[in-house]
Amino acid sequence: MFSHAPRGSIARQGRFSVDELYGFNVSKKLKPRLELKRREENGTTAPHLLNNARGQQLQTHHCQGIPSGMRYRNLGKSGLRVSCLGLGTWVTFGSQITDEVAENLMNVAYEHGVNLFDTAEVYAAGRAERTLGNILKKKEWRRSSYVVTTKIYWGGQAETERGLSRKHIIEGLRGSLERLQLEYVDIVFANRMDANSPMEEIVRAMTFVINQGMAMYWGTSRWSAMEIMEAYSVARQFNLIPPVCEQAEYHLFQREKVETQLPELYHKIGVGSMTWSPLACGLITGKYAESVPEKSRASFKGYHWLKEKALSDEGKKQYSKVKELHPIAERLNCTVTQLAIAWCLRSEGVSSVLLGVSNCDQLLENLGSIQVLAQLTPQVVAEIDQILGNKPNIKKDSRA
Repeated sequence: MFSHAPRGSIARQGRFSVDELYGFNVSKKLKPRLELKRREENGTTAPHLLNNARGQQLQTHHCQGIPSGMRYRNLGKSGLRVSCLGLGTWVTFGSQITDEVAENLMNVAYEHGVNLFDTAEVYAAGRAERTLGNILKKKEWRRSSYVVTTKIYWGGQAETERGLSRKHIIEGLRGSLERLQLEYVDIVFANRMDANSPMEEIVRAMTFVINQGMAMYWGTSRWSAMEIMEAYSVARQFNLIPPVCEQAEYHLFQREKVETQLPELYHKIGVGSMTWSPLACGLITGKYAESVPEKSRASFKGYHWLKEKALSDEGKKQYSKVKELHPIAERLNCTVTQLAIAWCLRSEGVSSVLLGVSNCDQLLENLGSIQVLAQLTPQVVAEIDQILGNKPNIKKDSRA
C-alpha cells in the first residue's frame, strides 16, 4: 500500500544519510559537535502569554519582523496542542552557539508563543539536552506551558547503548531526563528504525515509559510509512499505545514523503507530521551561493557533506530555482526564507515545523513566516510549484 525502504535499512526518503545528519560514523566514536497577544488558529489567546501581554510591546524587526501571531495545532489527531513553529536544538545547542545565546533564543521563542522545544540524546553527544535542561530550570516556566521532545537511538559507544531495544529505550530515556532535569518529556521519538529490535518490543517499551510517567506520547523519526503502520497494527493487536507523530525532513526540494505518504497516515490512523530542515540546512537561504561562510553549519567538522552539496551542480540548480522565488517573496512583502517556511506550514497534516537558528535575528525572521501563510493562495502555491517542477502526484493539496 505504501512505498517504503526495506525494514532495517538506513535508506529513507530524505536527502541526507544518517552519518551526514549527525556528522559521525555510527560504528565509531561520536563526534561532538515585548509581548503582544498571541492568537491560536481558533482566535484564542495563547494562555501562558496572557499576563506578559499586558502593557508590553513587541519590538519590530527589520527582517519583516512583525508580531508572529503564533498559531497552535493538534499533534496529529491527539489532543496535544503545539505551536506551528517549534525550536530545534540540532547542531546549535551545546555546539555551534554559546549557552547564553541559546538562552536568548529560548526566551524570544517562548515570548513569541513557541511552546515546542525539540532535542535528542545524540545532539552534541548529550550536551544539547543539558543546555536545554539548564535553561528550562533557570527560567522556571510552568512545566504545563511548554512541550519538550527528545529522540532515542544513539546513546553511547557500547552495543547496548544504541538502538531500540527495551533496555535502551528505557535507559536512554532515563539518561535524557537526567540531562534535561525533567520528570518527563512530552514526546519521545524513536530516532530511526532498528532492524535488530522486534516491532512488538519497541511498541511495548514505548507503552511502558508512557505508563511509568516518563513520557506523555511517543512518535517516530525517519520511519517509512509501512513501518509506522506496522507499529500501529501491533499497538492495536496487543492493546498498546500507538505513535502519534512522525518527524520527517521537509522543504522545497524534499517533498515526496510528507506530501504523499504522511497525509494518508494522518487520515487513516491519526499520525501527524513534525517536520525539520525547512531551509534545507541553510541551502535555501542562499548563504552558500558562492562559498561557505566561516562559522556556518557547512564549515563545521563532520559536515563536509553539506559543503559538498551546497557547491555541487545539484546545489547550484536548486539555488537558481530559489532565485526565481524572489519576485514572489517581494510581491508578498516577505523574504524567501519566510516564504519557504510558510510553504512548509501550508501542507496538510503538518502539526509543527522545527526551526534551527543560531541567532535572534534568524529566529525573528523565521517567526514572521506565520504572517505569510494566509497569503499562500492556491494560485501562489501553483506558481511556486511551476518554478520548482517537483510536485508529487497527490490527491489533496494543502491547507491555506
